[in-house]
Amino acid sequence: MPVYQYVGIDQKGKRANGMVDADSERAARFKLRRQGVFPTTLTAQGSASAPQKVGLSMNFDVSKLINRVKVRDIAVMTRQLSALLNAGIPLVESIEALTEQLENEQLKAILTEVREEVVAGGKLSDALAKHTNVFDNLFINMINAGESSGTLDVVLMRLADFTEGQAALRSKVIGAMVYPIIMTVVGVALLSMLLVYVVPKVTQIFEDMNEALPLPTRALMAISGMLKDYWYLILLGIPVVILGIRKLMKTPKGRAWWDAKSLKIPLFGKLQLMVVISRFSRTLATLLASGVPLMQAMDITRNLVTNTKLRKVIEDTRDAVREGQSMAETLMASGEFPPIVTRMIAVGERTGGLEKMLERVADNYDTEVDTTVSTLTTILEPVMILVMAGVVSFVVMSILLPILKMNQLGA
Repeated sequence: MPVYQYVGIDQKGKRANGMVDADSERAARFKLRRQGVFPTTLTAQGSASAPQKVGLSMNFDVSKLINRVKVRDIAVMTRQLSALLNAGIPLVESIEALTEQLENEQLKAILTEVREEVVAGGKLSDALAKHTNVFDNLFINMINAGESSGTLDVVLMRLADFTEGQAALRSKVIGAMVYPIIMTVVGVALLSMLLVYVVPKVTQIFEDMNEALPLPTRALMAISGMLKDYWYLILLGIPVVILGIRKLMKTPKGRAWWDAKSLKIPLFGKLQLMVVISRFSRTLATLLASGVPLMQAMDITRNLVTNTKLRKVIEDTRDAVREGQSMAETLMASGEFPPIVTRMIAVGERTGGLEKMLERVADNYDTEVDTTVSTLTTILEPVMILVMAGVVSFVVMSILLPILKMNQLGA
């Protein structure tokens, strides 16, 4: 349904503005008048629930890319909505107040549609479920659980904490990889320019000598010649290889192979496992504390795990729990989850405090992720400097060796 941004005057003669959804501009004006607002300007904003598509299109809207809803925007909105409900303000008025102060136009349009659904008698979770491009399955199910239990404000606060925590964890991991990636790209670019433009001019002198050249010099000349003569094939080959890998990753066998191998990569495999354990524990604990049944909570948690090997472990655990078996024993039998995790879960199952124990597991692994990310950052910087120094040393020595040989022969 189209969404319109309006500016007008209310019944008290004060300026009013906001968003309204309607089938047409005429229907939007009629709807506003029934609400006591007389619009002076009405601007179509498009449909808030329309799925976002990535790709080339003649109708590409740059504003949608700029105003896209971020995880942090949702976390702030959730916390503010919880505060308004906790203050005793009705849900419809809380959403309306929240909509008026939002800066993100796309999120504002979505909340306008959500408010209209709630005013018409619909559930908040059902209204949010129509915008799955912004609100994920976890968010919607937790809202549904909060509505069913009458603790929506508490659930929203937990959901805000969880969303902010996940956003912070993701930022730490991505932030740790920015510096190595930039260093690699800059280093490869500079080295390529050196091999294509500088080295051939220097080595041309050695070729004119008709003397036997040292092995490092011959290797450098071969690499330089290959880059100079076949650079276009390399530039074409890189995207072909990337597309081939992406296509392979979309197949079940290719994805399963990569996910299994990625867990065995030194340091990075351990970091990936810790992130999955932290997210699994935190999500499951938050869902259980919000009143979501265990089976439904495990289904939601499974869908949030991207590694197919670990997702299969969670699926097997869910099936085992459905049959009356212990979650801890199933996770332990898989061999993927560390013993300390399975033992803490086992204690939680025996004492009836599973969600609290899962929160402790998540807290412990969040701390380990922070430590591992800091360690990786500390190690990667000197390692990359040493690698670049080694490559530059190889280039310099390959050029100097024939020069030293010429000097010896001249002496």
